[in-house]
Amino acid sequence: MTHREAPPTGAPGTQEQPSPQEADKAAGLSTTALVVVLTGFALSIVDFFIVNVALTTIGHDLNGGETALELVVSGYGIAYALGLVLGGRLGDAYGRRRLFVWGLIAFTLSSALCGVAPSVGFLIAARLLQGAAAAMLVPQVLATIQAATEGQARARAISLYGATAGLAAVAGQILGGLLVSLDIAGVGWRSVFLINVPVGVAALLAVRHMPDTRAERRPGFDLTGTLLFGVALVCVLLVIVEGQALGWPLWLWALPVVAAAAVVALFRVERRLEAEGGSPLLPPSVLSQSGMRRGLLAMVPFSIGFGSFMFVYALVAQDDFGLGGLGSGAVLSPFASAFFVVALFTPKIAAVLGRRIVTLGATVQGAGLLLMALLIGVTWPDVPVVLVLAVLALTGVGQALIGPTLFRMILADVPPAQAGMGSGVLVTSQQTATALGATVGGTLYLALGDSMGHSSAAVIVLALLAVFSVTIFAISLRLPDPA
Repeated sequence: MTHREAPPTGAPGTQEQPSPQEADKAAGLSTTALVVVLTGFALSIVDFFIVNVALTTIGHDLNGGETALELVVSGYGIAYALGLVLGGRLGDAYGRRRLFVWGLIAFTLSSALCGVAPSVGFLIAARLLQGAAAAMLVPQVLATIQAATEGQARARAISLYGATAGLAAVAGQILGGLLVSLDIAGVGWRSVFLINVPVGVAALLAVRHMPDTRAERRPGFDLTGTLLFGVALVCVLLVIVEGQALGWPLWLWALPVVAAAAVVALFRVERRLEAEGGSPLLPPSVLSQSGMRRGLLAMVPFSIGFGSFMFVYALVAQDDFGLGGLGSGAVLSPFASAFFVVALFTPKIAAVLGRRIVTLGATVQGAGLLLMALLIGVTWPDVPVVLVLAVLALTGVGQALIGPTLFRMILADVPPAQAGMGSGVLVTSQQTATALGATVGGTLYLALGDSMGHSSAAVIVLALLAVFSVTIFAISLRLPDPA
């Protein structure tokens, strides 16, 4: 199975095509290689969620205030989102296996630094390093799948990627609660970071099975595009992640204007650079592909809804039902299990339904959200756990039909030589939208809860999230069939 690139080498945006030799090298992805790259991806997702259940003990042990603890969480997310596109581009240029190895080493070492942090300031700095390492590591996962597989093998691998994302998010909360509760060797909260060290070392020992793919011609470094992209993303993330903690000061509202100006300048710079035969950070020719453009249009509301749902669920489960991190994570097990199992079958379902698989997923997800709103509205505060588990599983089925399918659609038209860039754009959009959903959904829930009670607040937020499902439904009618 050898990848051959149809466009001529000199065509704009297509000069970085892999040679036949590189394509032959990337002609397959063994089970071991797939496990290795998905392990690296899972570590980044788990670490985003695992720290949430340890924040109280971290604050007590390191004398960290609320603002400092917020930075322990948001510092990782900001550094992660900021570096994803650049990390993907570096993988295209210097080799995706090499960047994966560097990222995995850095992630493992920074996890160890987090685990031995003597102060909250040290922990924040280590978390920033950990987020930057994840940004170097994660884009290589989808990029390697994109470059090393095709057809049904690619569909199955991307489905596993999507399944890993959902499972890792829930596993992070369960594992974090379990580790803090067990207090292994008396290290307390530090175990939620130290657990990454043996997993990272094991992945490094097996990384030789990962195929090495890269662009035939090393792309140049787009300094102007990188700076403009960084300015735009930092401005957006500061508003999303830190707005509530800072109390929404007036100056904060100037940042979206700065971000908009940076985006306009970025588009012009990238379009001119590509027309001149250069190597833009974000090639307009790739971003204008219908699969990527329409897929991202659906991915944003999907991710906003996911982030909001997960955050509001955690608030309701822990504040209103008295479940700890371990208990609230355990209740999500049917959701994660349904997501994982159904995601594995999405290639076969998509082969029958085509783009209607997303339409079906939006319908099922919307039904699950509305049923949960109805359940809470009618039975609060004695909500039947069995029914909650069943509705969560139904919601997980809907999300599994949507997420992995959108991944495939978005990346379908991206040339293998630019797979890292495409992966970086996809994951950046996903993570930024997820953070936006958590912030907006959490803020709305807390504000409504103070005025009308938590049950009414939860019902309203869930009903609004169902509107996002309607949006995805509408967009799905114009999506291309998944390749």
